[in-house]
Amino acid sequence: MIINSLLDTDLYKFTMMQVVLHHFPAAQVEYRYRCRTPGVNLRPYLDEIRQEIRGLCQLRFNEQELAYLRGLRFIKSDFIDFLELFHLPEKCIHVSEGKQPGEIDITVKGAWLHTILFEIPVLAIVNEVYFRNTCPDPGWEEGRERLQTKMKLVLDAADLREFRVAEYGTRRRFSHVWHEEVVTTMKAQMGEHFAGTSNVWFAMKHGVLPLGTMAHEYLQACQGLGPRLRDSQVFALETWAREYRGDLGIALSDVYGLDAFLRDFDMYFCKLFDGARHDSGDPFLWGERMIAHYTANRVDARVKTLVFSDALTFPLAIELTRRFAGRCKTSFGIGTNLTNDLGYEPLQIVMKMVRCNGQPVAKVSDAPEKTMCDDKAYLAYLRQVFELPPA
Repeated sequence: MIINSLLDTDLYKFTMMQVVLHHFPAAQVEYRYRCRTPGVNLRPYLDEIRQEIRGLCQLRFNEQELAYLRGLRFIKSDFIDFLELFHLPEKCIHVSEGKQPGEIDITVKGAWLHTILFEIPVLAIVNEVYFRNTCPDPGWEEGRERLQTKMKLVLDAADLREFRVAEYGTRRRFSHVWHEEVVTTMKAQMGEHFAGTSNVWFAMKHGVLPLGTMAHEYLQACQGLGPRLRDSQVFALETWAREYRGDLGIALSDVYGLDAFLRDFDMYFCKLFDGARHDSGDPFLWGERMIAHYTANRVDARVKTLVFSDALTFPLAIELTRRFAGRCKTSFGIGTNLTNDLGYEPLQIVMKMVRCNGQPVAKVSDAPEKTMCDDKAYLAYLRQVFELPPA
């Protein structure tokens, strides 16, 4: 099977899941899959995908995996007790042919607490099934050469001593095998430049740091869980702070666009959170505005971390490092460009939350193509509430 452990996912799924257990255990959600790459035909592999998902739903956490999670400083004992009983419910996921030629439809509906772990492994399954059928004889050497070229850009530069990069590529990886080779190669050759991985299984197996805090779905869900829509972003950040008491302090900034984020990210949050993560829009402009915002709130930006994770490449990450050197801390999460760069076009696939407790939820990105909502009236209302420009 492609997925052989429930740890083969991103850390932020567990950090969010713990918040769900403690604060929103009754929340009901819906996720939908979308392929943004035109002309991709996944229909021939539908049964193969279903079989892999069936296997995923048979998995349980073993004692070694639970012991590893228990050793993470921010994981609480009652969450481990819950995970001892946990499995992904097959009845909550439906895979079928889509409406457009070649398209497939994947929908997840059920309790957020029990369905939150579907997204990452399901996307990894779709990717690997597609590539093992369309690229049966992969260009491994091409991939290795590309990886060496990227690492060499950092290792050969004298002014990049503080450069830190993490691997964030589980959901869009070419394969599990290639993903593992990327992680082990970076660990062996990059030294302190390699900050860690978002993948919990590889972090445990290879003794590297697991990284992650929150994803878009967390702030989206709070649109249906908070006291009122306008306060949903503040509600999400305050709930996170109550759960982690200052730990895991990187806030995601682009669920409503940067303008709306900065309006809510006041002096209290500037001081409470360790930094913020960029995931859409111009990264240079974002960094400049974040530093100016910290300064305006009498916070020294040099002690804050700006995490960049939007479609990054090594040259772009290096350019960002040099732009913000000495002005703030920077860190980089590179996904597809690491785990699916063997010379083939990667699939641009996502699986996003579209409803929480029966009401629509949305992400309104600084990159318009990343906006996802299936209710136009709700999206227009959300834009109005958060003073966002019309689409």
